[in-house]
Formats: sequence, C-alpha cells, structure tokens
Amino acid sequence: MRLRAKLLLALAPLALVLIALGVVSVRSIQSLGEGSELILRDNYRSVLAAQRMKEAVERIDSAALFLVAGRREQALPQSASNERRFEEELKVQEGNITEKGEAEATRELRNLESLLPGEAGDFYFQRLFPAFGQVKAAADRILEINQDAMVLKSDRARRAAQQNIALIVAVTLGAFAVGLFASAALTSRLLRPLGVLSQAVRRIGEGDLLARASVQASDEIGRLAREFNTMADRLAEYRRSSLGDLLQAQQASQAAIDSLPDPVLVFSTAGSVLNVNTAAEKLLRVGVSGAGTDPLATVPPDVRALLERVRTHVVSGKGPYLPKGFEEAVPIESPEGPRHLLPRATPLYSEEGAIAGATVVLQDVTRLMRFDELKNDLVATVAHEFRTPLTSLRMTIHLCLEGAVGPLTEKQSELLHAARDDCERLQSIVDDLLDLSRIRSGRVEVSPVPLPAKTLVEGVVADQMPQADSKGVELRGTVIEPVLPVLADPERISLVLTNLIANAVSHSPAGATVELRAEPEDRQVRLQVLDHGNGIPPEYQERIFEKFFRIPGTRGEGIGLGLYISREIVRAHGGEMGVESRPGQGSRFWFTLPVAGMA
Repeated sequence: MRLRAKLLLALAPLALVLIALGVVSVRSIQSLGEGSELILRDNYRSVLAAQRMKEAVERIDSAALFLVAGRREQALPQSASNERRFEEELKVQEGNITEKGEAEATRELRNLESLLPGEAGDFYFQRLFPAFGQVKAAADRILEINQDAMVLKSDRARRAAQQNIALIVAVTLGAFAVGLFASAALTSRLLRPLGVLSQAVRRIGEGDLLARASVQASDEIGRLAREFNTMADRLAEYRRSSLGDLLQAQQASQAAIDSLPDPVLVFSTAGSVLNVNTAAEKLLRVGVSGAGTDPLATVPPDVRALLERVRTHVVSGKGPYLPKGFEEAVPIESPEGPRHLLPRATPLYSEEGAIAGATVVLQDVTRLMRFDELKNDLVATVAHEFRTPLTSLRMTIHLCLEGAVGPLTEKQSELLHAARDDCERLQSIVDDLLDLSRIRSGRVEVSPVPLPAKTLVEGVVADQMPQADSKGVELRGTVIEPVLPVLADPERISLVLTNLIANAVSHSPAGATVELRAEPEDRQVRLQVLDHGNGIPPEYQERIFEKFFRIPGTRGEGIGLGLYISREIVRAHGGEMGVESRPGQGSRFWFTLPVAGMA
C-alpha cells in the first residue's frame, strides 16, 4: 500500500466518526420535528373542531331564542347553517380521536345532536336548553382532553430535546475519543518505520556503519529504507577498502613530521593542539589536547606567548607567518644547552577553502646565530684592521696629489685621483661595517642634544649641494613653521640625511628636484626626502631596510647597508622610519625625531 493511501486510511476513523455524528444529529432533529408534527396532527385539529362546534351550538342556541320570540324567518336559516357546520366539525372530530376519553365525549356529542331545536316554543326551556349545556360540556371536555394532551406532548418533546442534546454531546465526545485513538494508533503505526529509519541514520552519523533500518513495508518508506541500507553497505565497504590506505597515509605523514629535528605543532582555530611531532614532545614536553588538560602548561611563558601570537596571525587570515630576523628567536633550555627557536607558520585549509588551523614550526637557529655572531665579529675585526692601512693609503695619495714627492704628470694625477675616490669609497664601506658591528652588538651610541630643525636641514643641504649640482639635480630644503628644535645627535642624523639625499640624487634624472622637508607632527618633527626618480616596486619597499639588500637591477655603489644603519640610528633616537613610493612617480623617505623638551 502506498504512503498516501496509508495517510488517508489513518484519517478514515475521523471521517467515520464525523459521518456517525451527522447521522445521530439528523435523527435527533428529525425526532424533534416529528414531535411537533404529532401535536399538530393529533390534538390541534380536535381543539379547533371543538371550538367550532361550541361556536355552532351557541349560534343554534341563538336561533332557538329567535324561534321562541316568533322571528322564524331569522331563526331557521341560522339554525340550519350552524347545524351543518356542527355536523361537519363533529365528523372531523370522529375521525381524529387520539386521546383517552376522547371517544366517549365524541359519542356523547353524537347522541346529543338529536336534541337540537325543532318547532315548539316550550321545548326550548324544557329540553333544548339543557341539551345545549350538555353539548357545550362535551365539547369542553374534548377541548380539555386535547389541550392537556398538547401540554403533555410539549413537555415530552422538551424532555426528548434535552435527551437528544445530551445524546449528541455524549456521542460527540465518544466519537472524538474513538476517532482520536484510532487515528493516533494508525499514525503511530505508520510512523514507526520512520523512527526505525531515523535511529539508523543517527547511528550511521555517529560512525556505526553496521547499523541497518529493518523495515518490512513495501511503500515509499520501505523503499527508502532499502536504499538506505544499500548506501550503508557501500559506506562500510568503502571504509574497509580505504581504512588501510588512510591509516598508512596518516602514519606516513606522522613519520614525516617526526623525522624533522625542529618542533612542529598543529593548532586548531580555537587554539587546541591537534598534533605534535617527537621533537616538540621532547623539547617542549607538549602533547595533543585532551579533555580538561592544557597541553601548553609546561611550555615556558615566552615560548607560549610566541606560539599564541604566531597562531593568531595565521588564523586571522593574514597568511603565512615569516620571521623578520634572528631577533624574533626565543631562547629555551635543553639537555644539550641553551637553544634558540625561530617561528614559522602556515595555515591549514578545510575542503571548503576556509582556514581550519595553523602549523607552527620552531626552527632551531642556534648554530646559525652563532655563525652570525662569528661573522659579525669577523666583519668588525676586518673593518677595524682595515682602518689603519686605509688611513695611511689615503694620506699617501693625498700627499702625492699635493706634490710632496715631486711634480706629477697629467696621467699620474688622473690615476691618483681615481685611487683617492676608491679609497674614499672603501673608507665609507669600512665605516658602514663598523656601524653594523656596533648595531649587531647592541651598541648604537647616540648623544642627542637640542638642535633647531632649520639648522639641521640647511647644513645637510649645503653639504650635499655640490654632489647634486654635479648630477644636474636641484636640491632644495624646506622647513614648515613653526620651527621646532629636535633632540638629535648631529653627527648621526646628518649621516642619515646624507645617505637619504645621496640615494635620491643618484636615482633622479637630470633636471629633477630633490627636496628635504621638515614639518611638525604632534610631539615630533617629521623629516622627509622627496625625489622624482623611478620609484620602488611594492614588493621591495619593506626589504630595502634589510642588511645587504639591493633592489635587483639598480645602478650605483654600496653594499646595501646604508638604509639599514639609518633606520637603526633613527630608532636609537626613539623615532621611526619608512618609505612611500609608486613606480614611475618617485619616492618619499621619512623619519621622525622627538621635539626637544617633549621627549
């Protein structure tokens, strides 16, 4: 049987109850109508006949009086017509005898009919008048019988109506209860297969692929249950066939991350630890998150803060996390001694493409940091050792150019000028290397003093004007009012401005303008160097402040330390440094210095 037919069958009891209730109601109303009709048929016509016979007798009585008075011409017609009327109503009454005692009263009327008036005058007072009284009494008795019967039947009809109302109410309640019970029973029986199917679906959702829906019906639900069982069979078969592959892949991936010497932690978006490798378990003593446990409880606070910062960066949608340098490495104690860990992180994506977690790798850079320290020490030592012979070489070339050892030919002078320029370039490189070694060792020494911003700008512009003129570039200094004094080391800040102006001049075409501008900004003074050169590509604007970095394809000399040293000097003053540039539209290098008296 189809599901639609079963649903209709479940509603059949209610329909049958409604039909039965309608039949009982119709029968009750019909019974009330028959009671009223019975009163009209059995009693009302007899009452009407008795009243008309009484009226006819009264008129016959009046005709007898007319006859006694000698008015025969009026008495006879009136008596004849009312006798006929009396006879007609008596026959109606004789044909409508329905109540007890009504037949005797009717026969008495028939017997008294012969006493109606004749010709004699004294006959009225001796015989007719008493007969008239008897006829009226008999008619009144018939009237009373039928009126009492009408009252009784009316009461009976009222009681029957009350009984019918009670019967309808009882039948309605009973029918409602029976219909509700029958419909509920049929509906429950109909929905039982759905409950079985729902329970099987829930068990499948919980991972029990052996669950089956045992439904024997042949309707739509039965077919659905069979299709569901087929699906469960295929899922179980798929699990049996792919479970080994999945386990093997999981073991391979776990073995891969366990083979890494660096700690690896996999976090969810909520911060729980999903997986770790052997190095993380040994070095950080961390495990996978469990119920009521904090896997990072044994991790040092600085490492824990680093992990949280890196995880937040990745799960917030900012992309992979890459460290900017060794300064982000955190130290940690291990059985082999102090170690330094540098964080890297990449996002994990779900099938829908959303971020589902983050993988954090703590790279052990202890050896790299030691090599970096050795390199810095070597650079500082070499640069320091270069200074003495380089100074002697510069002095010797200078004396030769002044003619201290005799006159020089034009060719000799040209070669010595080239050698002097190379010595100056070497001296600049050595100074940069020495500054780099001091910065790496944390010894950026500055001696800030109050200095008018205007004096600083004008002095640097005057020093760099010859270089700008030689390049055909206009160099201009601008100071925005109010002129505020800055707290700066004149020698160090002049080195920063000289470096920025030299770069701007060397990268500007002939006829262009380079501007050095100073303007107040809150509690600081902002110094900017603006040029109209080729600009800096966006992908290199952050990297130009790194050590030894040069934009690929750029011309010029140097080893890529100028901007790095300049930024470190500005930071040592408590300021910040940055760049704003668009390819083909020039660049704007800026840095800030504190205002004297407000630092």
